[in-house]
Amino acid sequence: MSTVQSPSGGDTDRMNGRAWGVLFVLCGAIFLEGIDVAMLNVALPSIRDDLGMSTGTLQWVMSAYVLGYGGFMLLGGRAADLFGRRRMFVFWLVVFLLFSGLGGLATEGWMLLVARFVTGVAAAFMAPAGLSIITTGFAEGPQRNKALLVYSGTAAGGFSIGLVVGGLLTAVSWRWVFFAPVILSAVLLLAAVALIPKSPRPDRQGRPVDLTGAVTVTGAILLLVFAVERATHVDAAWTIGTVAASLLLFVAFTVVERRSAAPLVRLGLFRHGGLVRANLAALLFSGGFFGFQFIVTLYLQELRGWSTLQTSFAMIVIGVDTVLSPTLTPKLVEKFGNARVMFGGLVLASLAYALMLPLQVDWSYALMFPSLLVLGLAFSLAYGPLTIAGTEGIEEEEQGVAGGLLYTSFQFGAALGLSAAAAVDIGATDGSSPAALLDGYKAALFVPLVAALGAALISTFGLRERADDVTGAPAPASVEV
Repeated sequence: MSTVQSPSGGDTDRMNGRAWGVLFVLCGAIFLEGIDVAMLNVALPSIRDDLGMSTGTLQWVMSAYVLGYGGFMLLGGRAADLFGRRRMFVFWLVVFLLFSGLGGLATEGWMLLVARFVTGVAAAFMAPAGLSIITTGFAEGPQRNKALLVYSGTAAGGFSIGLVVGGLLTAVSWRWVFFAPVILSAVLLLAAVALIPKSPRPDRQGRPVDLTGAVTVTGAILLLVFAVERATHVDAAWTIGTVAASLLLFVAFTVVERRSAAPLVRLGLFRHGGLVRANLAALLFSGGFFGFQFIVTLYLQELRGWSTLQTSFAMIVIGVDTVLSPTLTPKLVEKFGNARVMFGGLVLASLAYALMLPLQVDWSYALMFPSLLVLGLAFSLAYGPLTIAGTEGIEEEEQGVAGGLLYTSFQFGAALGLSAAAAVDIGATDGSSPAALLDGYKAALFVPLVAALGAALISTFGLRERADDVTGAPAPASVEV
């Protein structure tokens, strides 16, 4: 894989100062996305009261972002390949900055919804561009693995830290939840322009933009995410109809891509077993993680009466992966191989969810702590290696679309896990007594457990690793998931 434009200055295992600077910018951007979502979660009640939004409309503040992020991620990944990774990263960082600020200035609910949707679209173009800068700019092997693990740890840390920061900022004003990312975006923008190396404009001669493919796949993903997001709020017939329309668009997309001379997504990419397994495992892992957080948050706030800030501090232990991902995980990957470390992380996630199954009405935090700590360790062992597995061995000109596929899987998995956990919780809750609420939570906790077990099962098919990977030598070809 070419590293001509590498910020690391060559194919060595050590990264120079410029490389660390580039990685700092990219980590800052993915941290920004995580903290943005987490802070907003905490601020929703204050937004509802100030803007006079109904509870039904309020959920669209989150859903609008999810639709933009999940729906345009694949298109964003391909745009990075076609129009230049640095160009796409910088341009959409500017858009993210502007519309985050507009969200903070919103005086009507619809203004906030529009701002959140466009912010999600900006993140959908920015995230795969940033990831592909790493996967094409750092030498494949230990150097890239370390960069990706630092990157993924920062992403997780953004979500964990955002829960607490959001609570503190909301205590001042919910508008600071939008203004704070503007300040961070401005700093990152200046650093990106100065540090990320320019690269030649990709040669698109004879490779027209596949607009039909872009429209069909974006429409299909938007409808599918929309159906999942609304599944617990509408009747089954509406959900089935929306999913059916999404599947029809996916079929149309497949037909278009087969006939296109320059497809948006080369279908042969899905013959790469490691990529397919990584995306399926990422979808299930993300679904389990976000479903679990949702149920635990409901338990602490609705049943136990904990405040938003108390809940945020209780959950922050999961953020231990921010420290472990760049320090422990690279050493484990070098010694045991990426696939084994990832499998271990998915097994630990299953254990973390199983530890919460005996949940009772009066559980102390000490009884919950082992589950949350093990989940943080699991995240540090699984998330980064999934990112490596989903992009390794892919040709440079398709790194953007590979990153887009992976982030689409993470995003759709999150939406699916939240909706599934909510649906089971609602279905299993018979009444409003503490015992009835607990029954719903305990039933819903099986959703993340089943998802994590499914992800672990999928990852077992990639445990056959080369001897050179087990001993830590960089493999010349892809390491299987």
